[in-house]
Amino acid sequence: MTGGNISSEKIDLLVYGPNKPIIDKGFSDQFVLHPVETRADLERVNPAVAAKVRGLAVTYSTARCDSAVMAMFPKLEIAASFGVGYDHVDAKYASEHNIIVTNTPDVLTEEVADIAMGLLIATLREFIKADRYLRSGLWTTQQYPLSVGSLRDRKVGIVGMGRIGQAIARRLEASLVPVVYHTRNPVAGLKYKHYPDLIEMAKAVDTLVVIVPGSPSTAKMINAEVFKALGPRGVIVNVARGSVVDEEAMIAALKSGAILAAGLDVFANEPAVPDELRAMQNVVLLPHIGSASVVTRNAMDQLVVDNLKSWFAGKGPLTPIAETPVKSR
Repeated sequence: MTGGNISSEKIDLLVYGPNKPIIDKGFSDQFVLHPVETRADLERVNPAVAAKVRGLAVTYSTARCDSAVMAMFPKLEIAASFGVGYDHVDAKYASEHNIIVTNTPDVLTEEVADIAMGLLIATLREFIKADRYLRSGLWTTQQYPLSVGSLRDRKVGIVGMGRIGQAIARRLEASLVPVVYHTRNPVAGLKYKHYPDLIEMAKAVDTLVVIVPGSPSTAKMINAEVFKALGPRGVIVNVARGSVVDEEAMIAALKSGAILAAGLDVFANEPAVPDELRAMQNVVLLPHIGSASVVTRNAMDQLVVDNLKSWFAGKGPLTPIAETPVKSR
């Protein structure tokens, strides 16, 4: 299945989610854009417009593109989604209805890996706590106490070893930190030790960096059993999805000392973060900023545009997800 060549016929695109200048201004006058920000706006789309829509730009993960949304557009050919994760898109429905889904991998790989590495170091060396200590004036009366954690005596287990996982592993290796990983199957060509069993890996390391897609199969995979296996020196860094970690079990483990600390960029019910986590001194919290730099977000927006333009130029999608009909350009 490939998109048809652009002719004189106008191509109707629905832009669903927060306004993005690069997406809003990225198309020629061959395209007619219909912007809708919220689900309520979507439900008010004129049926005559809905009947013409052939492409969908999903501009953020808060714009849930479920089966009910896609069913509104009988001529829908492609849904181009912003972000490498696409758990907000019903890929199964899309596949069953011959709708292409694309995401925005690669352009955010290094940025998210930077965040993971920075979050790990900030958590171990207590950067946020130390910053507050200095600002409070305490440094004028006494030295900041030695941090319990250090990258120097750590062994890191990466949960997930796709593009971003491998970029994180490269950074750790450059920092002389031993790396192992857990995936269902070994990744060809990698020299790091593979653990098919997550619990066994947790027992063998003292640090987990989580970078797997959010999906029903990964929901709460980092649970109380994993925390127990990780042990009292254990540190968890989550730059994946909040759904991957059992948040209540993690809070209990942090409170009891079953694990030492956590660095979190994602949460179960964003933007709500449990008060218990906000109160903890051994937790570093970030507002889901893994890819949130101007340069990277611009590149992600541009890839949404480029996927749609490539499709309707008859060249196929640039970055289709595995579940939908076209798997390569």
